[in-house]
Amino acid sequence: MIKSEINIRVLYAHTDNMGIVNNGRYLEYFEAGRNTLLRELGYPYTELEKLNYGLPVIEAHANYISTAKYDDIVTIKALLQTKPGVRVKIDYELFVNERLIVTGYTVHSFISLATMKPVRPPKDFMEIVGPHFI
Repeated sequence: MIKSEINIRVLYAHTDNMGIVNNGRYLEYFEAGRNTLLRELGYPYTELEKLNYGLPVIEAHANYISTAKYDDIVTIKALLQTKPGVRVKIDYELFVNERLIVTGYTVHSFISLATMKPVRPPKDFMEIVGPHFI
């Protein structure tokens, strides 16, 4: 398993009339966690794009357990629990302090940006992540 963690302070613009984070914003928080995970692996999205790979979201799911409010610090944990193939699933756990507020996942497909068709992940990417799944 590979995991990363990032903290984000809730902006006022992320909240609704009730002062809580709008449910759609959590997908952006998932993205922040995913970006951090890839960056910490040494393989940020920009590196994939240089090699003509894309990694679009093909599925997303969120379980809303509790709320975050303006100025809260949200801790985003991103977890890669299974070895990637053409598809890769990333799980998320979001907390305010020790309180679990959202869990979820996204599924992505490696694609060629030239053809927009699914492809296997880059070999050097698999060399980086592979040892974590022996």
